[in-house]
Amino acid sequence: MTALVIHSARKIDAAGEVDGFWFSSVDGVITAVGEGSGWQRDAAAAASAGATVVDARGAWLAPGFIDLHGHGAGGFAFDDGAYAISKALEVHRAHGTTRSVISLVANPVAELCASLAAIADVVTADPLVLGSHLEGPFLALERKGAHNPDFLIDPTPAVVEELIAAARGTLRQITMAVERENALEALDVFVEAGVRVAVGHTEASFELAQHAFDRGARLITHVFNAMPGLGHRAPGPIAAALEDGRVTVELILDGVHVHPAVAKVVFGEASGRVALITDAMSATGCPDGAYSIGSLAVSVDDGVARLRGADGSLGSIAGSTLTLDVALRNAIELVGLAPAEAVAALTHVPAWALGLEHELGLLAPGYAADAVLLDHDWSVRSVWGAGNRLA
Repeated sequence: MTALVIHSARKIDAAGEVDGFWFSSVDGVITAVGEGSGWQRDAAAAASAGATVVDARGAWLAPGFIDLHGHGAGGFAFDDGAYAISKALEVHRAHGTTRSVISLVANPVAELCASLAAIADVVTADPLVLGSHLEGPFLALERKGAHNPDFLIDPTPAVVEELIAAARGTLRQITMAVERENALEALDVFVEAGVRVAVGHTEASFELAQHAFDRGARLITHVFNAMPGLGHRAPGPIAAALEDGRVTVELILDGVHVHPAVAKVVFGEASGRVALITDAMSATGCPDGAYSIGSLAVSVDDGVARLRGADGSLGSIAGSTLTLDVALRNAIELVGLAPAEAVAALTHVPAWALGLEHELGLLAPGYAADAVLLDHDWSVRSVWGAGNRLA
């Protein structure tokens, strides 16, 4: 049995702020919470079982961060197998991310199936990994972003079934350009299989995006990026997502992908539905220089990743080098969000997006003992996942 008690914290989650907060957990699940000195009773009982007791000394205590969309870190890409996944996750966990969805860029179907199978094995070994996210291959050529155009295809029934089977029940999310041939029929199949479908890398109109949401799509992939802008006569998929209370809006809040003033509009229009993501690629946590994303060359300068042509020219943004603690700080300091709302955007909202809102994303009895201790400037001090110290 593993047990953890954290006390004397300033709790912050989607339910609000509480001073003098404490929680106790057993085997990775929170069993009790309270304020004041009540922790001493639980700590005494837990100590006899070898519990870890942590004095937060008034620091912020938030639920563990959940990243719905990331591609790597520390020089490692999630596409490159179990070892690369584990090394990349070390970087993100040190920055407060306790639960991760492993995102894959577009590749040949056989390679994607092998990657999905590898991630399924990782999920079995590490419950902090929530599953996989296919960002491709069913994307619009015109909105390919940092995906190899040679690997973009229509979602034929055979390929859809092959990908679902390879993941062995661990495919959490797929991004699709819903205007591609067979895309709406494929959307139905993915939804039936329990996969969250995201509209993204798309040329979809407002009306088509609405139709996709009505058929069961429930996210929009990194809003404003790799899609038509919000036009006053052609509102496009952005407006469809912002007005639909069923849809989670992914947002990369690094100050580069979306201007903070626009991010503020997104939070205002989709209150309680914005999930901050990293879209982090392998250069996250590394110096500037030459990297790759999938089969494409990337240059990172001042922390901004861009595709690099054979002649050295720079193209579109290629993921980010963001971590979720920085996204939290940006939400508070650049966008002006209330801290509890900012914390919710990387805890409770992504849990809701995955249908896990009764298991993850709050510091409450019955929820996972995932927690991040933060200093007054929102820098990470300590991290626990399922009651175990991660950083």
